[in-house]
Amino acid sequence: MTPKADEDAALATPEFWDSRYKIADNHEKPTHEWLCTFENLHSFFSRNLYRAKESDQNPQILHLGCGDSTVPHDLALIGYDNQLCLDFSPVVIELMKTRYPVSGIEWRFGDVRDMHDVPSSSVDVAFDKSTLDAMVYGSPWNPPDEVKENADKYMDEVSRVLKDDGIFLFITFRQPHFMKPLLKIDTLWDAKMETLKGDSSFDYFGFILTKKTDCKKEI
Repeated sequence: MTPKADEDAALATPEFWDSRYKIADNHEKPTHEWLCTFENLHSFFSRNLYRAKESDQNPQILHLGCGDSTVPHDLALIGYDNQLCLDFSPVVIELMKTRYPVSGIEWRFGDVRDMHDVPSSSVDVAFDKSTLDAMVYGSPWNPPDEVKENADKYMDEVSRVLKDDGIFLFITFRQPHFMKPLLKIDTLWDAKMETLKGDSSFDYFGFILTKKTDCKKEI
């Protein structure tokens, strides 16, 4: 691989993120609030989370590769107090336990490609803000086998842990036609998509994914 490809591939390793989180701004501010802030996501969440899974229903929300995003804490402030935040960087998990020791949020070390300690059909809402993006490198038309394998394992795990009536909300900066095969939309999900605005001039894309009928029968 080229040096650039090596650097991009490193994004899918915990060692890369451990090194980044170790130099966080005195552990007081998020250093990697990818793409959209909580404020940017307000309209998207209003349509696809707050109305679909109201806080008083106590939905379990699973943050897939939570990093040091403020989103779990922001959701807790409006009543969502059944949240599990997974990340494969032990450094950021310990950081977030210290930063937000909030009742109703569990910060747990784990790999989204193998969530063996998350029970099947236990999650109401799965949320990914650019975690899958970080696994992608190489040609967008024909990604390397490692990218396809990582995405395949990841999507199968999300489908496994999500309830039949659950929702998978995925935010990406990558072009939708490149991400759809990696999301396994043809085989796993019924999909809707919205174009979102962040703090930059670029558009982002929010997918609202629910299990296909055949997938529901398999769980």
